[in-house]
Amino acid sequence: MSLDEDARWLEWMTKQFESIAGDDKEIDLDEFKTALKVKESFFAERFFALFDSDGSSSISLDELLKALDMLIHGSETDKLKFLFQVYDSVLHMFTVCCLLAGSGSIDPDELRTVLKSCLRESAISLPEEKLDDLTLALFESADKDNSGAITFEELKAELENFPEVMENLTISAANWLKPPDVDQKKRHAPRYLTRAYWQNNSRKLLFLCLYACLSLLLFVGAMLQHSQGGAWFMVAKGCGRCLNFNCTFVMVLMLRRFLTWLRATWVVRVLPLDQNILLHQIVGYAILCYTLVHTTAHVFNFVQLAERTEFSVWEYLLTTRPGIGWVKGSASLTGVVLQVVICLMVLCSSTFVRRSGHFEVFYWSHLSYVWVWSLLMVHCANFWKWFVVPGLLFLLEKIVGIAVSRMGGLYIVEVNLLPSKVTHLVIRRPQFFHFKPGDYVYINIPVIAKYEWHPFTISSAPEQSDSLWLHIRSMGQWTNRLYEYFRQPESQTVSPKRLSTSLRSHRQLLKAQVSAKYGENHRFCNIKCYVDGPYGTPTRQIFASEHAVLIGAGIGITPFASILQSIIYRRRKQNCPNCNYSWCENIKDSDMKLRKVDFIWINRDQKSFEWFVSLLTKLEMDQADEEPEGRFLEMHMYMTSALSKNDMKAIGLQMALDLLAKKEKRDSITGLRTRTQPGRPEWGKVFQKVSEENKGKVHVFYCGSPALAKVIKAQCEHFGFNFYKENF
Repeated sequence: MSLDEDARWLEWMTKQFESIAGDDKEIDLDEFKTALKVKESFFAERFFALFDSDGSSSISLDELLKALDMLIHGSETDKLKFLFQVYDSVLHMFTVCCLLAGSGSIDPDELRTVLKSCLRESAISLPEEKLDDLTLALFESADKDNSGAITFEELKAELENFPEVMENLTISAANWLKPPDVDQKKRHAPRYLTRAYWQNNSRKLLFLCLYACLSLLLFVGAMLQHSQGGAWFMVAKGCGRCLNFNCTFVMVLMLRRFLTWLRATWVVRVLPLDQNILLHQIVGYAILCYTLVHTTAHVFNFVQLAERTEFSVWEYLLTTRPGIGWVKGSASLTGVVLQVVICLMVLCSSTFVRRSGHFEVFYWSHLSYVWVWSLLMVHCANFWKWFVVPGLLFLLEKIVGIAVSRMGGLYIVEVNLLPSKVTHLVIRRPQFFHFKPGDYVYINIPVIAKYEWHPFTISSAPEQSDSLWLHIRSMGQWTNRLYEYFRQPESQTVSPKRLSTSLRSHRQLLKAQVSAKYGENHRFCNIKCYVDGPYGTPTRQIFASEHAVLIGAGIGITPFASILQSIIYRRRKQNCPNCNYSWCENIKDSDMKLRKVDFIWINRDQKSFEWFVSLLTKLEMDQADEEPEGRFLEMHMYMTSALSKNDMKAIGLQMALDLLAKKEKRDSITGLRTRTQPGRPEWGKVFQKVSEENKGKVHVFYCGSPALAKVIKAQCEHFGFNFYKENF
């Protein structure tokens, strides 16, 4: 934080104090804890004792400002002394002056208490034996004279071995108490006006420009063709022609099998095929706008007609008497129904519906596209001319999809229930099923919901010829029913209500035979399922990249699990029979251009790392000890619930974890060799390091929350990296 930010933080703390202090203008320990919003009271008590310089069991504004001024403007030594005092629990028995003079010390029990509080504050769960190991590692390293206690000078010397900790101490002490983020309104040029944005989105922007120009031409052409009907009639006809085009084009953008085939051709370098979902959404909103304007224009036109004819406005809108339309005057009636159906489709496909655990509402409402096309055939005499070619492609794709999904017998043969309600399905893979790393499929499990299909990324490698893996996070009705189905013992396993049957208010027991051989979180079974796919994603370009950065947030690791396993199969580790030297060589593959892979996995909690810890361990074991051009694969783990290194409360814990990781050659949190970093990645520093490696053109592949995608995409535009986001 800069000096200006520190000053704003100091002002914020002053206002906080004034808002909670009573008439005596002082705050006690409980009020201090509430103000700081600290999870672990241990640290609040330490801070309070240090700030309470007169020992009155309350803090005045003067005492607070004096202490904060020292934290912000004090020297490096002053800040280190403050850190030392926080870690020395004998503060309650000795005076502050004694400690500041350097005569205080920290014994092993005090250090263990501090580290235990740090673990609780960071939501890290470790066995007592591991906590003892952490305490011993830090204590032995800091206690240089083997006196059985750590003095201030020894703590200072130990901190100097951790440059990043010293940097955080001297940059800003304002981070130590972690106040709420203060909104900072910085004036930056909108990213849509930057040169980097236009370079990185050139295909999408060119496509949208062509789409807009074509829409304008269609609109103007229809208006000129019907110029004799009046202004409102012209507007209605212009929107009508645009609707003819858009209501068929929106279908083309969702021909998944056709688009997957196009990804293997030169077309992928010209058209934004990777953003077909975004374009589908844009066209969907355009259809809504055109229908609203089209309907409004017709209403005004009917008002004018009603003044010159014997029919009223309501007769024009809701009856067939005026004879408008090519099928028994039904244009107005079908138009009203179309308006209602399209509005409902757009509403039910909104983000807040799909992401709030109601995917089934989106799924079933979207199937009304069949009624939309049928009504358009009746509503508009010329719609069939626009529909015939895309409609045939759509019909062909559906027929092929149904045939492929029903071919052969697909069965779920193994299920693992993982932490955070993740269901790992192992499906027997048919011989004809071929896919690329990162592809996804639609799966239907009749015992869960007979008519529902849901998309999930394949997490196994194409080289695994006997099985398909799916990792499914419980986030909605169907995924929760799936998890609960396999969580129950066989005798209690009954089907949940499907949305369609729940709407009819009755239940139905499902019949599925599950083998008696199962554990608490693992079982073997033989459950029928159907799979439609595979369908391609942007990650198909991974092996054509030179330097790939894979970023997975939470369960967003699934496409990269497939990619990383495929890398294992494509790179063979060799060992010298006469020494410990090892190296890796690529199996001959014309598609393999990768020179470097950076894998970044961000998780909220410790348990989530268990999803793929065995895979990541195998990746580390298969890595060569030495490679001429540096490590081919580097893994970076981040745990967001853990206190970051610039948080004062986490300094001792992070030092201990670093020391123990060096000693045991594995991370205490995950068991991997790769050290798990606390907090969130600093994307500017991460991408700066990637840029300096000069391994070729950088391609960043991301799968996770949309909010984080915006942050990463902005950084990619700044560094000139290509950005790809999983969309399906």
